[in-house]
This record gives sequence, structure tokens and C-alpha cells, in this order.
Amino acid sequence: MQTLDPAAPSDTNSTAAPGQSAEIQLPIEGMSCASCVNRIERYLRKTPGVAEASVNLATETATIRYLPETAGLDELARAIEAAGYEVRKMPEGTDTSRSNLLDEADAESAERATEQRALGLRAGVSIAVAALAMFLMYAPNLPLTMEQMSWALIVPATFVQFWAGARFYRAAYRSAIHMSTNMDTLVVVGTSVAWAYSVFVTLAPGVLRSAGIDPVPYFDSSTAIVGLILLGRWLEARAKGQTLGAVKALIGLQARSARIVRAGAEVDVPLEEVRVGDLVRVRPGERLPVDGRVAEGESSVDESMLTGEPMPVDKSAGSEVIGGTMNGRGTFLFRATRVGRDTALAQIVELVRRAQGSKAPIQRLADRIGGIFVPIVLAVGAITFAIWFALGPEPRPTHALVAFITVVVISCPCAMGLATPTAIMVGTGAGAEAGILIRGGEALELAARVDAVVFDKTGTLTRGRPSLGQVLVAPGFEADEVLDLAASVERGSEHPLATAILTAAGERGLGGRAVEGFAAVAGRGVRGRVEGRDVLVGTAAFLAQNGVDVSALPPAADDASATTCVAVDGRAAGLLSTVDEIKPEAVAAVRELQAGGIEVWLVTGDQARTARSVAAAVGIAPEHVLAEVLPAGKADAVATIQARGKRVAMVGDGINDAPALARADVGIAIGTGTDVAMEASDVTLVGGDPRGVQRAIELSRRTMSVIRQNLFWAFGYNVVLIPIAMGLLYPIWGITLNPALAAAAMASSSVTVVTNSLRLRRAGGAAAAGAVGLRGAERAPVA
Repeated sequence: MQTLDPAAPSDTNSTAAPGQSAEIQLPIEGMSCASCVNRIERYLRKTPGVAEASVNLATETATIRYLPETAGLDELARAIEAAGYEVRKMPEGTDTSRSNLLDEADAESAERATEQRALGLRAGVSIAVAALAMFLMYAPNLPLTMEQMSWALIVPATFVQFWAGARFYRAAYRSAIHMSTNMDTLVVVGTSVAWAYSVFVTLAPGVLRSAGIDPVPYFDSSTAIVGLILLGRWLEARAKGQTLGAVKALIGLQARSARIVRAGAEVDVPLEEVRVGDLVRVRPGERLPVDGRVAEGESSVDESMLTGEPMPVDKSAGSEVIGGTMNGRGTFLFRATRVGRDTALAQIVELVRRAQGSKAPIQRLADRIGGIFVPIVLAVGAITFAIWFALGPEPRPTHALVAFITVVVISCPCAMGLATPTAIMVGTGAGAEAGILIRGGEALELAARVDAVVFDKTGTLTRGRPSLGQVLVAPGFEADEVLDLAASVERGSEHPLATAILTAAGERGLGGRAVEGFAAVAGRGVRGRVEGRDVLVGTAAFLAQNGVDVSALPPAADDASATTCVAVDGRAAGLLSTVDEIKPEAVAAVRELQAGGIEVWLVTGDQARTARSVAAAVGIAPEHVLAEVLPAGKADAVATIQARGKRVAMVGDGINDAPALARADVGIAIGTGTDVAMEASDVTLVGGDPRGVQRAIELSRRTMSVIRQNLFWAFGYNVVLIPIAMGLLYPIWGITLNPALAAAAMASSSVTVVTNSLRLRRAGGAAAAGAVGLRGAERAPVA
């Protein structure tokens, strides 16, 4: 588990400006059920300055959004402690901003291993004592009286009660002093009653005989309950460890050390000692330690962990490189630009961790019930005792006691608390391994309901790297003249088409003229004055708005995916046709979505002819194409589709897509795009494969299906077995439940929920089929 010292904030909150909220995850000790989750959230939300708090039982963390100037980390920690729980501290001297993810993972694994060994040892000893008790009490022909067996068992049973069961007493005590209850309260009440009654039977059997009650101890029940519940928690801990496999796989991509150049010599240093600006040497076959920019040398780098593309990418001076990617056969020096928690890999790990610690709205019902579950169970247990004591068969006190113990032990709020978070952990982890980064549980739930997908064109269905095709000119103009003037003005533009024009012009030695009065009109074009000539470059509508007769423009080339119009001194001068190749996966992406019953749309700022051409090529119906849409209009287009009753996912990669991504029910950003688009999105596809959209939706649907199964099991288990434990079947068939069987059933319910969630790992494997993704970084070929 990630361990954050409340006294030392992580980088997630250190940059919050005054008046802005910050967010932090704090690891919590002592949680055992949904009741714990509900209580901690209540205490945190009552803390001044806390805007929102979400506690996750599966990850044992609290995600808190708060105002740093109002609520400091000390206040947050005190709120958690006031609820009866503790915040786990980091080892002294740990620098969270520079810490090595691998070292953190090793420490986390060691901590989990120690916890599992402790659980396993205590469970094993308890079950062994319980087996001994059952053998002594039920084996035939043993030369021991019941009183002798009681005296033989009192010491080992007491040892189990207060050594193996100490964790239950500590947790129940913390809740009790804060006037609360949790699952540990039920375990302590049930086992303590069984143990105390057995001790009384052992020490004063005559009192019971004088009352006509056979002095039978229940040391077998008290020890079996402790042992089986500990065994269940051991199995649960093992299963929960498997749900963290995705984060471990991501962290495994990080190098442990780096070779940096200092004073003219190359030296190996631990990763946490690398600083921004350091010159780093990468040798053939090595994993890049941090992010940076190539300063010297050439090589090819396997970036499949980020892009999903199995082919290595050539790198030379000026190229950006990403930590965690694998170098090929060349060697190069690069200047570190991002280190520690700022690297792309660390940010991805953090995103996955936060997603795994989030909640889906469907969890709210379980949380509400969990908050009142334990008091209700204690009340039901007391009623059960009273009914059996008043109306049950003889010996009534014994039957009443057994029924009470069985009711409080069999009740399981734990499964309700784990039903949703374990599925989210596995689902988001499986997505990360397939190159699908899901922001959290709410995004998962919304993505599962999507029935319409809106694609942007450039960089989403097409490669987003247009190249200049033909230069078509109007009478009185030359091709080089038009290209020279257009490229000179386009130097101030960041549009992809401008890049294609500038590249082509640069190859011909054109486009270097001085420009005055440059101005850009979003979604329309640019203007400027070049050596006394007024130049407009943009859409035909842009030229027409400025009084240019666009009918004089020559017809566009048939193979052009986009055209840029040029006017000089108020006259139509020519067309620059550009070609943006459609991604080979785009056709399959659209077909898979449509096969899943999802309506597919294309909304783009490009010209109608280009939009219709791309839509026809990938299989989108003409009536689902909206062209020449301004950036603000894309959000309006999404709203229009939503108004038809559709739940819309918007897929884009650019800054101009951010409003639409935010407006959609689910925003899906192509990972090769801009940081703004990814920040506005709910899902990020790490790489440019649009087939990831269907994979993300399918994974979300499977995850929600598992959550519903888990909740059905968690609620159904309690609804069915609590009445049986009360004795519902006794009047008809004479059937009652033994407390030891009740403990086994309770332990198995939590394990069942976690194990069912782990099935999603196979869904993640299916989502990764046909794409390398993050997991493929370890198996993709290196050139």
C-alpha cells in the first residue's frame, strides 16, 4: 500500500493555489467492514475545509479533497483518529516527491507479506486448537469426562481468544470508545460470549447442574470462529494482493538506477538521485530511467508501454524520451526533464492508484446499509436470544446462547464493503494493462451505460499528421508564390494543417517572409500582412466572411482529406490540399462499436466534403456526420445528441476537444494527444488505437456486471442466512446452525466477493488482445 505521512504532504496537494482544493490519499489502519468506511467518511466530511471524502475498504485508503488553508494534514489525521482508526505513517526520511516507485513497491510487498504471515500463523494455531477441542468433545470412547475436557481446553482456548483474537479486540475497543460498532464488534461479542460461558461452565459446573442445565463448554466454537475468520482474512488478503497486479506491473517498468555524466565521467546513481537537467547515458537494451530530451546520439526506443505500437520509434537529437521505455541497439545521451513523481510513468501509476481507490455511485446503497448494519444485527441477536429463551426447547439458556452467537457471527458487512471496490480495483488495473486508463469508479459506471460515441476526426480516426498534397492556384498566381505567402502567415499557427504547409514550404526554401499584424480566428483561419500584401489562410467560409469571392477558387483534389484556402489582397489565390491518412484500425473500431449496439458519430471542424469522405471510409452513416463545427460547437453537438436520450462518449485528442470531452457523459482522450484533452477526460487510451474505445466500454460493462453480482451475493447472503441462524428452519425441520459453521460461512462470503472480482483479470486480457498496451512493454520486440 502507498504510505503517506500526514506530516509530509505528497505532490498531489503541494501545488494547490490559495482558494483551490487539493486532493490526497491517506492509508488507514484498522478498517474491517462497510461500517468502518461509513464512519470515517462521516468524520472527515464534518472536518472544516473538507469538500469531499471517499474511503475505500479494498485499498484501505481515504481520498480527501480539501482546502489546504483551512484543513491541514494534521486535522485530517486527527479526524480519522477521532473516528477510531489510525493513519499509517511513512518510514522516517522518506521523500515522497523523489521516492523510487520500485522501493515503495518492495516495501509495500514486504508489509503485505508480513501481515499475511501473521494472519496465517494465528489462523493456523486457532484452527489447530479448535480441531483439538472438537476431537476431545466428539471423539467416541475417550476416557475423559466433560469436566476434564473443559479443564484441558481452558488454557489453549483462552490463549487463542486473546492472542489470535487480539486484533478483533483492539478494533472493537477503538470503535467502542467512540460510541460505534463494526464487524469486529460482532466477532468479539460472539466469541467472548462463547468463551466466557465456557469458562464459567469449567469453573462452576455445579451452578448449572443445580439449575438443570448440562455444563457443556463451547471452546470448540470460540476457537473455531476466531480461526475461521482469520483464515478468511488471510485468503482475502492474498486475493486483494492479486488485485494490485496492474500497479505492480507498471512499477516494474521503472529502472532502479541511472548512469549520469558528472565532471566528464559516467557514474551509476540510484534513481532518486537523478535531478532535472542531468545528462543521462542510455546503453543498448537498457530501460530509460526518467523522462527527457535527446542531446546526443541516435537509437530506436520501444514505446509500446505508452503507445501500444509494437514498432520501435527512432530517436535523435531533440527527440523526447519517456522513462520506463526500452532502448534498442543504439546509445545516446539525454537531458532529464522530469524526474521522481513528475515522470509520465509515475503519473500513470498515480492515476491507476487513484482510480482503484475511487468509488462508483452504485456503492452508495451498500455504504448506507453498512453504517447501520452492526447495531441492527446486535439487536436481532438479542431478540433471537429472548425468543429462544422464552419459547425454545430445553435447555433453553443453552439454545438461546448458541442462537445468539450464530446470528452475530454469521452476519457479514465485510462482503458489502468489498463488493464494489474490489471489482473497481481489478477492472481499472486490467484496463491499465491493456492501455486503458480509467479515472475512477464513476467513470466506469458511466462508460458501461454509453450508447453513442462521438469521434473527432484529426488524430482520432486519422493519424493526425497531414502532409501537403497539391497546390492549386487561381489565374494570375503561381504555386510557389501562394505556398510562400501562406506558409509565412501559418508560422504563427499551431494547427496540424499549418505544420504540413510549413514542412512542405521548408523543403522548398519558402515561408520565411516577415509577417505583420498576425491574428488567428479559432476554427476559421489566420491572417497577416506579408511585405505589404494582406493574406488570409483558412476555410472558404473564413474567406467569404472577409469579402473574398470563393467561387474563383479552383476545385479541390479528389484525394484531399482537407483543403486550406488562400486569399491575397482580397482575391482568391489558391487551394492547399492536405492528406491525412485514416488509421488502419479505424474501420474495425467503428464496426465493433456498431456491432455492440452503439451509435457512432463524427463531429469535426473540417470541411463537409472531407468529413463525409472519412465517414464513408470508416463506416459512419452520413446522417451522423457534423462538419465545420467550431470548438465550442462540439460541446453543443454532444448536448444535442444527449437531448435525444443518448448517453454519449466523446473521443478526442486536442485542446479544441476539451469542452466536448467535459460535456459528454464520458470523455475519452487519445493518449497521443494533448495534456489538456487528457485532463478533461474520464478515460485515456494510452496510444492512438481507436479500437480502445470499444474495449474500454466492454471492460466497464463487465466490471459493472461483476459489481452487481457481488452486491447481490453480499445482500443475498445476509438476507438468507441471518433468518436461518435465528432458527427459521427449526420449527419445520429441526435445523439449526452451529456457530463454527456460521464463522466459516461468514469468512467465505468475503473471499467469494474478492475471487469473483478477480475474474475481471481475464476481461483485461481480452481487452488487450490485438494491442500491446502497457503490459506489452515487457514482450514487444526491440529493434
